[in-house]
Amino acid sequence: MLGKFFKKPADDMGGRVPPGQTLTTRFPVLTYGPAQRYAPQDVVVKITGLAEEKTFTWADLLALPQTTLTYDIHCVTHWSKLDTTWTGVRVTDLMEHLQLKPGATHVMQHSVGGYTTNLSLEDFVRPENLLAHTFGGEPLATEHGGPLRLVVPHLYFWKSAKWLTELEFMDRDRAGFWEKNGYHMRGDPFKEERYDDD
Repeated sequence: MLGKFFKKPADDMGGRVPPGQTLTTRFPVLTYGPAQRYAPQDVVVKITGLAEEKTFTWADLLALPQTTLTYDIHCVTHWSKLDTTWTGVRVTDLMEHLQLKPGATHVMQHSVGGYTTNLSLEDFVRPENLLAHTFGGEPLATEHGGPLRLVVPHLYFWKSAKWLTELEFMDRDRAGFWEKNGYHMRGDPFKEERYDDD
């Protein structure tokens, strides 16, 4: 039973809704472990691995160009939320301040609390991806990853790490938390890449 907060779309709405998804007007909270509560001024994002090591504080991130984007998001647990609006730093703008070393092909996101998830460099460096601190015009709520999370809207939402603390550049793909526990290494919702045997 879908309940009053979820509904099956009549069709794929012009290609916006991936197969197997239901639509919601809510923003369900799905997190492994407890929500991590800390102040914005305590945000630190470290750049490690195959990159010149660097640290971005909250003030550093706010000093970079700020972008507001609206897009659809899709969770591996079968819900999609359309027309969500986020504000933050484009990954492409952040990359202008990074110096990668030869051989970097992937990036591991690290979070407060130990959560990790992997991306190819190609999936990471896209103009729609944000280090987001604002949702719907309001500071990003703790349960949704505030003060700072990555948003990678073209993949299932477990690939958008909450409470981001580190971006580790790597010379090969490596499984993060959910990938080690059976989830797909990439997670394309339009290919239904939910689990590693998909």
